[in-house]
Amino acid sequence: MPTLRRFTVVPRLPQQLERLRTLAYNLWWTWNHDARELFELLDPDLWEKLHQNPVSLLARIPQERLDDFAKDDAFLTALEARYNAYERYMGREGWFRTEHPDMRHELVAYFSMEFGLHECVPVYSGGLGVLAGDTLKTASDLDIPMVGVGIAYAEGYFRQVLNDDGWQMERYPLNDWADLPVTPVLDQQGQRLLIEVPYPGRVVKAQAWKVQVGRVPLLLLDTNLPANLPEDRLITNALYGGDNDHRVRQEILLGVGGIRMLTALGMVPTVCHMNEGHSAFLGIERILRLMKDQGVSFDVAREASSASNAFTTHTPVPAGLDQFDEKLVARYLQPFAEELGVSVDQLLALGNSGGEDPKFSMPVLAIRLSRWHNAVSELHGEVSRKMWTHLWPGVPVHEIPIGYVTNGVHAGSWTSAEVSELVSRYLGSRWREEADDRKMWDRTEQIPDAELWQAHQRRRMRMIRYCRNRLVQAAERKGMSKAEQQFASEALDPEALTIGFARRFATYKRATLLMRDLERLERLLCDNDRPVQFVFAGKAHPHDEKGKDLIRQIVHASRLPAFRGRIVFVEDYDMGIARRLVSGVDVWLNTPRRPHEASGTSGMKVAFNGVLNASVLDGWWAEAWSPEIGWAIGRGEEYEDTEYGDTVEAQALYQLLEGEIVPTFYERGRDKVPRRWVSMMKRSMAVAGSTFNTVRMTREYVNQIYIPAIAKWKALSADRLQGARDIKDWKHRVRAAWDGIRVVEIAEKDASEVPVNTPLHVQATLTLGGLTPDDVRVELYYGHLEGGQEIPRGDCSAMSCTGQVGDNRYRFEGAISSKQSGSHAYALRVVPRHPMMSNPFEMSLIHWA
Repeated sequence: MPTLRRFTVVPRLPQQLERLRTLAYNLWWTWNHDARELFELLDPDLWEKLHQNPVSLLARIPQERLDDFAKDDAFLTALEARYNAYERYMGREGWFRTEHPDMRHELVAYFSMEFGLHECVPVYSGGLGVLAGDTLKTASDLDIPMVGVGIAYAEGYFRQVLNDDGWQMERYPLNDWADLPVTPVLDQQGQRLLIEVPYPGRVVKAQAWKVQVGRVPLLLLDTNLPANLPEDRLITNALYGGDNDHRVRQEILLGVGGIRMLTALGMVPTVCHMNEGHSAFLGIERILRLMKDQGVSFDVAREASSASNAFTTHTPVPAGLDQFDEKLVARYLQPFAEELGVSVDQLLALGNSGGEDPKFSMPVLAIRLSRWHNAVSELHGEVSRKMWTHLWPGVPVHEIPIGYVTNGVHAGSWTSAEVSELVSRYLGSRWREEADDRKMWDRTEQIPDAELWQAHQRRRMRMIRYCRNRLVQAAERKGMSKAEQQFASEALDPEALTIGFARRFATYKRATLLMRDLERLERLLCDNDRPVQFVFAGKAHPHDEKGKDLIRQIVHASRLPAFRGRIVFVEDYDMGIARRLVSGVDVWLNTPRRPHEASGTSGMKVAFNGVLNASVLDGWWAEAWSPEIGWAIGRGEEYEDTEYGDTVEAQALYQLLEGEIVPTFYERGRDKVPRRWVSMMKRSMAVAGSTFNTVRMTREYVNQIYIPAIAKWKALSADRLQGARDIKDWKHRVRAAWDGIRVVEIAEKDASEVPVNTPLHVQATLTLGGLTPDDVRVELYYGHLEGGQEIPRGDCSAMSCTGQVGDNRYRFEGAISSKQSGSHAYALRVVPRHPMMSNPFEMSLIHWA
């Protein structure tokens, strides 16, 4: 058998078309409709077949066709226009450098287990990755100095195929990095960058690939190298694949390897942002870097690094947390413990989840090695504070230091070409860059009803044609008859009310809620005067048998005689299918069990396109909903009995469809335009456009987290970390003295009955155990009393030290007042105070009187 040596023959790109190569290797084209159209013109069918991959397209298009385009004046003019727009985009100074010119050299490293940029770069699975991708795109738009750090998965996420029974099967095609818009990362000598990461008894090498996302680079680590052991080459084989041991190895690579890669490239970040807890090992590596570079202790290095680490949680239920057996993690932490000069138990304690059967929790590690924590919607913030309350004992739940930055979506990536053209015409060309301008979005009312409706009808028709093609392809693959293939080509009615449901098929998302009463559903779908149809798509996790069964149930239902052609399931859900559905359906259905949906960005994407939401009041919809922009399923109830809750909310959904959604859609004027529906479309676009976009979201991250974190880092790292040394010593002194704090006396004037808005003056004497009044903040915590013994959401008022009244005794005075009558109460508490603390509960110390 001869030894085969592979090589690839590719077309020669004519000089006149060389700019296409530059455009192909920068994912700026993914959010520029004109640039995408340029590649599509080369060969529309091949473009779709290759999942809109321009690098692969340029490598496969016939040479003769390229030569023809090189002589096509119209095409060359269009190419020049697109390239000039690209150069203007890359060269202009954006919001961040204008608003924060003194921080233009401060790098933010954004770590995520997955990045969803486009379907042709398959290193994502769902919402977490798409959010990460949208974040990088927006950082580029806003000119934020950011770098993304992730993993180059050899297999990416699986491709979905349904068998004849409707059961999900998984295929894992290998990614050919030479065929994707990625390039190898080189070191300063022009050689492939190689980094080393310690694992038990060995060192694993990793190379890196770069995806250029506008002005922001995304760097992806890859261990598939001959120098590594076979099992180590598989560390980066698949996203969310393998057992817990494999996951730990992946997450060490992401966190530790990510920092080492950036260091090797001279890209030392000021702020590290952990998108979920998968990358939390970066906190340990940053400590190690500082210890080596600055010659400081573990505690000093931890103070400095944690002050500039940020953690975003996306998990609304404890069952979804990323956590491992401590014995497993201990084996992998041993090499780091030896380098850090601490015990393995000390490192394990940083991730200890607590409870009777403690695990090593990656989110807990992320929280303990960062000072900035946030959830991804207002409701999710409340859920997260309740979930993590044990990490801050004694702190009222609403004061737990986990804030929220509600997610958004990247307007340029998710708004269809038709709607984009309308919005540009009536709102102005800068609606993407200034997406959070509320006054600008109010001008959606100026879009003529007929124009918006016609644009949406074209999108629906295009979406239906696309779905039909996918259904025919699936029928051909399964060897179905010509009659079945013909039926697939005619599925769905281009004029019917079309409702979409597309997302990850987890059981809490209740994809089959609609099917709890098939007779009632049949009456909806088979009304010839007001027909309704449903398009489903989505993947279940490969190990989620219940999720797979939901898909099977939908496929079986779609084969019932009454539902054929009216309910369809489109296989192999990816970002390409998502773009068609979020811009082409009329209603987007979302039915999670509240409060299990952390955010739910798909509903934001449809709103940008004028599609209306019908959703449970969970995630973002709990903030956004009003009757003018869509429909709420229920009123935000939460049910302990899930079966009962499902029954109630299924009935509520049927009632909405029958009584409101269907009648409003089919309420037409003489020009066949549904005026009331279109009015809701405009309001939905205005609300989503002005608020639920990544421009607003990313600016909030900058102003609420990145800028304060940079300031803390600068203060703590100055003079070889003198600030970090000082606060470490101060915290040690405070902890040693804390148990010595005593409240000797509390006195108030006329406390039994206090008129509304009248101050209640309180005086207290405390012993501070050797601390000074400057070390603490003495507060009055007060509010309305519920149940006779609880203040659910109290307010705080600081007391002032009015003097020393003895040996280590101090008098404090303060006042509180209430705007509301009724039964009230107050309590006195003491918390540490230091200007370098990010929040009063950073040390998890609180003394209640």
